[in-house]
Amino acid sequence: MNIIKQSVQFNASPDSLFDAYLDSRKHSAIVGSKVSISKVVGGRFTAFNGMLSGKNLLIVPKKLVMQSWRSRTWKITDHDSILILMFSKAGRGARVDLVHVNVPKHDLQGVTRGWRRYYWKPWLEYLKRSRR
Repeated sequence: MNIIKQSVQFNASPDSLFDAYLDSRKHSAIVGSKVSISKVVGGRFTAFNGMLSGKNLLIVPKKLVMQSWRSRTWKITDHDSILILMFSKAGRGARVDLVHVNVPKHDLQGVTRGWRRYYWKPWLEYLKRSRR
């Protein structure tokens, strides 16, 4: 099984990061592309003009989001992957721990790099801009 594990520290509260991830407007502002995301279990999401899609499998308020997740570029025979994001306090800020399992081998490197390029770096920049 292909697994991606990443952890990122932010100068923000875990609650604000959790809320921003599940807010379509804030999520879109963070990644710089249209995101539509539900705040309820069973609700769907799309990101990057439909390039990514899935649904919320579990939400533990202010702590955890688990989603089925897939890229439009994956083969029809590829199963959905499972994304788990955990939000916790770390020092004066927060940490987001990501576990992304069942990513197809043919896209493992792209998804691994994509988290850093399209989420973590823009999110850090968004937080810097919002503090000004």
